[in-house]
Amino acid sequence: MKFGVVIFPGSNCDHDMIYVLKKVMNQEVVELWHKNTDLQNCDFIVLPGGFSYGDYLRSGAIARFSPIMEKVIEFADKGGYVLGICNGFQILVEAKLLPGTLTANKNHQFICKNTLIIPQESESIITKQLSKKEILKIPIAHGEGRYYADHNTVKKLQENNQILFSYCDENGKITPEANPNGSTLNIAGICNEKRNVFGMMPHPERAADPALGNIDGKLIFDSIISSIK
Repeated sequence: MKFGVVIFPGSNCDHDMIYVLKKVMNQEVVELWHKNTDLQNCDFIVLPGGFSYGDYLRSGAIARFSPIMEKVIEFADKGGYVLGICNGFQILVEAKLLPGTLTANKNHQFICKNTLIIPQESESIITKQLSKKEILKIPIAHGEGRYYADHNTVKKLQENNQILFSYCDENGKITPEANPNGSTLNIAGICNEKRNVFGMMPHPERAADPALGNIDGKLIFDSIISSIK
């Protein structure tokens, strides 16, 4: 499978993602500069984490208007797979490819630590190979990761099983104490109704190499690749 990793000014997790996809997952990967408009026939597009355009205005607000995003939106509208992680998730909500918004963490501080998340559905390629009881340890690193949506949007996410992951405790319980940033319903990741666009704040690429002593994130990439094949 051919992955395209979009690189914006300020991206800082792009090469982490490229390394994992290429060296750990043994996939073909191309770098897609934000000013280009050719997706190079990629099967799957990734918007990595970082601080695109310095996070001016709002995180992801300027990157959403990069030339390549017009093509990413067209690709997604035609059913192409798109994954946004951290800043990539922020860009996807700014581009209206995913509902809701991401605001400042409840404590108004940048948070960088390991968190525990648990799958909430198994109908998407990103979770299909995961057990709903499988607790994953995945790090976060963000200042604006608090997912928020109005009541009707949240209700729709629940009814359509669009919540991919929720922050949980070591027993898999979804509690206020396990919520690192104040996200509505402890939401850590969601997908669109067509289940081809995915966004999550935790960084699975930072938990995919055995050298790091944690490969919980690799399970997510395993699910994506095996489900598409």
